[in-house]
Amino acid sequence: MGKFEETIGYHFEDARLMRLALTHSSYANEHMKGKLENNERLEFLGDAVLEIVSSDFLFHAFPEDPEGKLTRRRASLVCEPTLAICARELGLGDHLLLGKGEDATGGRKRDSILSDALEALIGAIYLDGGFTNAKEFIHRHILNDLEHKRLFFDSKTILQEMVQKSTAEHLHYELIGECGPDHDKEFSVKACIGDQTVSEGKGRTKKAAEQQAAYAAILKLREKQICI
Repeated sequence: MGKFEETIGYHFEDARLMRLALTHSSYANEHMKGKLENNERLEFLGDAVLEIVSSDFLFHAFPEDPEGKLTRRRASLVCEPTLAICARELGLGDHLLLGKGEDATGGRKRDSILSDALEALIGAIYLDGGFTNAKEFIHRHILNDLEHKRLFFDSKTILQEMVQKSTAEHLHYELIGECGPDHDKEFSVKACIGDQTVSEGKGRTKKAAEQQAAYAAILKLREKQICI
């Protein structure tokens, strides 16, 4: 786990805490562990630490924002999809301890598992090294690149505004496929402007797939400066 500690920028004094943060309930159940020997309690703690750190950051970073806008900003930073992006950037999924069934059905890539594990990791760092170390981790890996995260979280709204400013054509999303069992569906969606397909996206829900498609469309339109 030393390489992972280098990636996250924190060395654990108690390696058991890091292992616990990476232990999914499916692994604990499969290996006959106790009902508390998974990352769920650490996730609970990490969620609280993340909320206070992100709230403090936004309060000082946006002194003119009213409470409602600060709440929306925080929601975009600590929502499941955004935390999953942060977890993927750390390669967290590669280090998770999952049950064989959960692993076989794509658990290492699932947003819910990744975001929960990231919060558990925050909780583990808090217990191992205190609030300051947990705060530094959050600032380094979650409260960075805010514009990119906002772009992803608000992608459908931002794309709609871009289209409305550029053309009279209608922006819409079309479901083009779905696969997998009912408990682990993956939906494929395309974003269209009029009759033109601009991008495609995939997700565990139709909404998530549309968000991915919208995000891809924004990047494509910005990069290529497509006239629509």
